[in-house]
Amino acid sequence: MDGFGVRLSAAVRARGPLCVGIDPHSELLVRWGLPDDPTGLAQFVRTVIDALAERVAVFKPQAAFFERFGSRGFAVLESAVRELRDAGAIVLLDAKRGDVASTTAGYASAYLTPGSPLYVDAVTANPYLGLGALSPMVEAARAYGGGLFVLARTSNPEAETVQRARTADGRPVAQYVVDEISQLNRAFADLGPGPGGLGSFGVVVGATVGGAGLDLSRLGGPVLVPGLGAQGATAADLRDLFGEQRCAVLPSYSREVLRAGPDPDGLRRAADRALAACVAALAAPA
Repeated sequence: MDGFGVRLSAAVRARGPLCVGIDPHSELLVRWGLPDDPTGLAQFVRTVIDALAERVAVFKPQAAFFERFGSRGFAVLESAVRELRDAGAIVLLDAKRGDVASTTAGYASAYLTPGSPLYVDAVTANPYLGLGALSPMVEAARAYGGGLFVLARTSNPEAETVQRARTADGRPVAQYVVDEISQLNRAFADLGPGPGGLGSFGVVVGATVGGAGLDLSRLGGPVLVPGLGAQGATAADLRDLFGEQRCAVLPSYSREVLRAGPDPDGLRRAADRALAACVAALAAPA
């Protein structure tokens, strides 16, 4: 299998630079007129897949909203992952996993190893228990063509104290994370499409905090940018936040698109609007 960066680049070329989050939280299920239970969850996901699976490049299911329903929720997630991938979409599981290496090996087996019911293209990872602890997921991604998006600078204000703290050499912790992921892309260049292409290891940078103070120029991989739409940032902000580094940006919308449901045409129109806005912003001069 091609490396994740290769597959992501191909999907974006074919369908455009848009990631749609699948976040079936209670408020949204009620808004759609669905029960807040596994049946409502399944109907919600079915509607999103039928409307968008063959149109959008990347989908980002949020694991927590499936986990809250226990085994029945996991069953819905397993089916969604399979159907989205069968439709040609990239599946990025938003699980933010990270722990001691032995536990992370379990996550690597669950999400990045073929044969697992939850085998996805890529997964989000939390580096704040130590980047070295993510090694099992890194190795699984390398072995099986998967990807990792490692949290660097997130939008939640509680993270500021940690992510903007300084390391011993004076770098902000968020920059240290970016630099370490850059090294992975260089070390595992065999996974990528070559010079100028995307590697398989990326970072997460919230749109409401953006690239300010971060040097992403040597990352060599994708930048997942949540926080657009309902969380306050707009597609136009991408140009100002990321400047010349925006060529690797993967903008992510969740509620801004999902609130247009349950009408399938409404979902499609909302996704098309988000995509058009992102294309215009990312193509415009900095």
